[in-house]
Amino acid sequence: MKKIIALVLSVLLVLSVSMLFVSAEEAKDSVDVHVTIIDEKSEFAVAYKTVTVTDIDKDGALTVNDTLYAAHEQYYKGGAAAGYATENTKWGLSLTKLWGVANGGSYGYLVNNAFAWSMTDPVKADDYVVAFIYTDTKNFSDVYTYFEPQYIEEESTTIAVELTMMKTGFDAEGKPYTEPVSGAEITLDGQKNKVVTDADGKASFYYGYGDPNGYERLVSAEVKDMRIVPPICILKSIGKGKATSDEKTPAADGEVIEPTVVPADNVSDATEAATVAPATKDESTKDTATKDTATKDSASSGTTPKTSDVTNLILWIVIAAVCLAGIIGAGVFYKKRYGKK
Repeated sequence: MKKIIALVLSVLLVLSVSMLFVSAEEAKDSVDVHVTIIDEKSEFAVAYKTVTVTDIDKDGALTVNDTLYAAHEQYYKGGAAAGYATENTKWGLSLTKLWGVANGGSYGYLVNNAFAWSMTDPVKADDYVVAFIYTDTKNFSDVYTYFEPQYIEEESTTIAVELTMMKTGFDAEGKPYTEPVSGAEITLDGQKNKVVTDADGKASFYYGYGDPNGYERLVSAEVKDMRIVPPICILKSIGKGKATSDEKTPAADGEVIEPTVVPADNVSDATEAATVAPATKDESTKDTATKDTATKDSASSGTTPKTSDVTNLILWIVIAAVCLAGIIGAGVFYKKRYGKK
């Protein structure tokens, strides 16, 4: 009987320790999500930023609503109380104010470039959430567009860029569709250049800038005769500490060096380089992404940055170690206490 009681107590001790670890993990109910918000002027108010999302409405889930609330808390002057609002309607939780604009509900929001069904759609770590304000609040003709990829990171100060511009929406029958956008002119930090998407929505060019310490640039596009929600791609050079032989050296004090956008061979005017004036340090606007858009863990292939989360693996290793220690301890105890003398 004493052996059984001792065994039960040992098992309970191990389970109690395990539950402490599990409870600690469950308490961490937050994820990092990448967010873009486009205002009523079709400008980037939040340009591919990473925000930490928690369950602010206490509904037991991490949702689009939680994400947009967190983005306003972090980036809108006055926080979510000043720039963001929702209310429960007959259609469920509805967005009534976005980036300080209350226009009667003329907003769009997407998760991973697909229109969300509702504000309560779930989000997970590394998802991409976009919210925009319709500029056409009568016919809702704004067309949502996006780039593939949306993030490119390289060590080199010259980056080879290959983009595909897509648009998505709903057809006359209400079915979602996605198709490439041709004839779109690529912009860099708001500056036009001579790179244009082809019939498949593709655009290729090299972006060179001789800052060995790295840089970030925001790529978007404009389309003639189409009202679009602008796409976004962040170019990030993390720098190599020195300029290579085929790159410009850093500017001397007071000297301006122009970064260069050079169309690739598949662009019709590939032989002609288009130059874009760089923004100076005190000219940075909300259109320019800052260094917190992503971490250095992001793949240089241009996919959405991924965070490195090994918490679950460590948790189970610790639990297994505690269980094994408990079993060994119990065995030693039994052998010493009840073994043959």
